[in-house]
Amino acid sequence: MRLAGGTAALSALSTSIARAAEIPADRRTGSLRDVAHVVVLMQENRSFDHYLGSLRGVRGFADPHPVTLPSGKPVWHQSDGAREVLPFRPDADDLGLQFIRDLPHGWNDGHAAFNHGRYDRWIPAKSTTTMAYLTREDIPFHYALADAFTVCDAYHCSFIGSTDPNRYYMWTGYTGNDGKGGGPVLGNEEAGYSWTTYPERLEKAGVSWKIYQDIGDGLDAAGSWGWIQDAYRGNYGDNSLLYFNQYRDAKPGDPLYDKARTGTDAKSGDGLFDALTADVKAGRLPQVSWIAAPEAFTEHPNWPANYGAWYIARVLDALTADPEVWSRTVLLITYDENDGFFDHVVPPFPQAGRSTVDTTGELFTPSGSDTHVPGPYGLGQRVPMFVVSPWSTGGWVNSEVFDHTSIIRFIERRFGVHEPHVSPWRRAVCGDLTSAFDFSRSDTAIPALPDTAAWQPPDHDRHKDYVPTPPAKPALPRQEPGPRPARPLPYDLSADAAVPVAGRLSVAFASHGRGGAVFHVTSATDPEGPWTFTVESGGRLAGHWDTTAGGYDFSVHGPAGFFRRLKAGSAEPGPEVTARHQRRGQKVRLLLANGGTSVVRLTVTDAFGKGKTAEYRLRPGARAVHTADTGTGHGWYDLSVTSDQDPDFLRRLAGHVETGRPGTSDPRLSQHPAP
Repeated sequence: MRLAGGTAALSALSTSIARAAEIPADRRTGSLRDVAHVVVLMQENRSFDHYLGSLRGVRGFADPHPVTLPSGKPVWHQSDGAREVLPFRPDADDLGLQFIRDLPHGWNDGHAAFNHGRYDRWIPAKSTTTMAYLTREDIPFHYALADAFTVCDAYHCSFIGSTDPNRYYMWTGYTGNDGKGGGPVLGNEEAGYSWTTYPERLEKAGVSWKIYQDIGDGLDAAGSWGWIQDAYRGNYGDNSLLYFNQYRDAKPGDPLYDKARTGTDAKSGDGLFDALTADVKAGRLPQVSWIAAPEAFTEHPNWPANYGAWYIARVLDALTADPEVWSRTVLLITYDENDGFFDHVVPPFPQAGRSTVDTTGELFTPSGSDTHVPGPYGLGQRVPMFVVSPWSTGGWVNSEVFDHTSIIRFIERRFGVHEPHVSPWRRAVCGDLTSAFDFSRSDTAIPALPDTAAWQPPDHDRHKDYVPTPPAKPALPRQEPGPRPARPLPYDLSADAAVPVAGRLSVAFASHGRGGAVFHVTSATDPEGPWTFTVESGGRLAGHWDTTAGGYDFSVHGPAGFFRRLKAGSAEPGPEVTARHQRRGQKVRLLLANGGTSVVRLTVTDAFGKGKTAEYRLRPGARAVHTADTGTGHGWYDLSVTSDQDPDFLRRLAGHVETGRPGTSDPRLSQHPAP
């Protein structure tokens, strides 16, 4: 059967995913301790929107509250100065097998697109191809993984830039940000570094580990690590541990040599699969493993996405060769960075002086002749993360903020080996991946899945770049309709505005839950933004703005769909709204207060309550409480408060009330068009 682009495969069964999905977990304690093996496959260079923006039930193309650009338009409307280009699906047959061109993805061009958080220079920095995306029709295997297991829609790469620094975050917790051991490393210099890596810490703690890879002939005459320059062999340089001197200098018999510098040498990757299968069947699978794929199978542009699907299927075949081993195994599949592909969610990033937690090592300042522009190291753009295990089956979405250091922290939680390079800021705003699992139960139902056999490369050639042309009439893409079960999250956030004195807007940011957050603030009336405020769990922080010029219009974005719009036509004290989540009963409690000098009538409109309204007449200094039931929105809410005294006054409040129990994705992710 020829599955060109996957369109003929929707009714076929992929034995790899089916086998993995139907093997039940070995539940001994009903906790994280039941995990015996963690396997990490980090692929290359795809953004979340580029791959999964049209997947049902994730924060994709139907996001109801996208960030607004300085132009006043939603973030989708990227411009090259002469025209706008919205996300578009390239017009090509067998799109999942096309060799879509590689885009710029270094530090300077990444920060140019990021533009200090304004996020409006993607096309000048990356070209129009940045807005290209794929759908289920193109990459059905990836969509099937999401439907069978758990997909994370707030997982970010760690670094605004290229492959190696992002992989250093995965393997060491940072990229030498403190300047020690040869850092900071901002590109793919591969010059030789000496700071301590996480596998070294595992080795010292007695936790078994290994790198699975196909490699070449070892060190060359110049003393550099030499891998076969064949896209179907070697490890594409993605075993970044080999850029550390302690690994380069290791000799046979040293664990750093035996576990990181050895591997198989096979023409089509069968050597790696055979080795992995043999270790699984013999009970030798280490407690922690990493897999480095050959270039052609990494999904790096310009290579087809579905070559990677074929490779992932083979990895699953190997890991499930012994059901008893798989019943105690977690496979984490993610991507080191976004290449140059656009993603609409502005990544959380720190700003000096606006954080309740230490931001040391998170902001880069060049010195001397360094040509890198200043800016935050990260977080970088969203990339796909598939959590594949017997404890993550069922087609869930997890919307907690993660990055590559979250992989280390998951291993930390399971095996107790601490990584000191992970910064306090990242520990405050990024989770440890445990929320992606339910160790008490699993769903072993087998979905309809595509076969990958026909995606095995027909030749060993790297073909000419495919450069897609944007459509003449751009339009916002549609997202697949329907909800997705959602994992419970640790968030309970608030951002309450007040005008204590004329001409001064204050916003109080707080995290009342177990998860810290970065609040991203933009303004249609103040060009100095955007601003970010990092608030750790249990923390509070205030922001202040001068509004003496008159009215104001600010928006606040936080994780998991948290949104506030704070607008008024007057800079004088007046009505204010304070919102708190009530976990019990899954309600939102609004405290309405009149801080002005005249009587005001406030109207509360519930978008999830079919436009239901409630009115409150408040004298100066008076207060009232409005309680909104979020049941009709499955815990999601979208409330607006307006005033009869100021036609521009608006407090819009949207988000989700967490209860600690599983829920469903935002119902508005199925509505079109998005606002």
